[in-house]
Amino acid sequence: MRERTQLEEQMGALGSLERELDDALTLVELGESEGDAETEKEGVAALKAILRTARARQTEALFSGEADANDTFIEVHSGAGGTESQDWARMLFRMYARWGERHKFKVEVIEETPGEEAGIKSGTILVKGHNAHGWAKTESGVHRLVRISPFDSNARRHTSFASVWVYPVVDDRIEVNVNESDCRIDTYRSSGAGGQHVNTTDSAIRITHLPTGIVVACQAERSQHKNRATAWNMLRARLYERELEMREAEANKVAASKTEIGWGHQIRSYVLQPYQLVKDLRTGFTSGTPSEVLDGELDDFMQASLAQRIYGGGPEAVEDAD
Repeated sequence: MRERTQLEEQMGALGSLERELDDALTLVELGESEGDAETEKEGVAALKAILRTARARQTEALFSGEADANDTFIEVHSGAGGTESQDWARMLFRMYARWGERHKFKVEVIEETPGEEAGIKSGTILVKGHNAHGWAKTESGVHRLVRISPFDSNARRHTSFASVWVYPVVDDRIEVNVNESDCRIDTYRSSGAGGQHVNTTDSAIRITHLPTGIVVACQAERSQHKNRATAWNMLRARLYERELEMREAEANKVAASKTEIGWGHQIRSYVLQPYQLVKDLRTGFTSGTPSEVLDGELDDFMQASLAQRIYGGGPEAVEDAD
């Protein structure tokens, strides 16, 4: 039933795209025949929007991984650099939440550890929606920010790093066995907003998988029981992602990009001063509008990196493969 629903949605979206294309072409033809520049302009704008949607659908057709259709966890950690890096981690945390909202996915904050002065030390969101993991899976790695720091009284330019880890939600179609004796479970008080209850109850859960060193944490709920269940699901998802990475190590080199949160390991650079540029170091894809990218406009970067993974090409690989 789940597969049938997804296929019906895809067929319905294709039919809608065809109708929108006919309407837009009619609008352009009407504007040209009547010499109405505004109508023609409106039709051209509609055609551009349809092209963006068609490219997104084309990219989704490439999703063939075992977990591409699943929901996904996106985890952000600040690197060395104190307040500046923690503020950068917060900016990335918001960027991925906005990206999820732009796709009309449901976004839930699972864990958020605030920094000492500003920003966050770490944070995890759960993005729920069809193909959420397929879209986001190439975002894992180190992200670099260059800007004039608002926390520097001398207004000097700073370079900051934060790491992003993307892993799929493991649903009932995938079995992952975890030996509880291999895990250490810690309880602690939740941080951040949440009222008096948060400050008096050890409801947050942290699970450490001793054989691999993987650590997951959840403080989204007031109930320790619910947080524990979510943390176990996160651990199963991380172990599943680790297994996928081991299988695909030669193809995607994900593990190598996460060895250190610092120089030489970044996948993308965001420069706000002295000029404005976002560049993906894997594909060469660039954007001259960092403000839009940081507000969730990530699809072009994701499409380029997905195309490179599948076809071994650059930003135009998806179009060339059509």
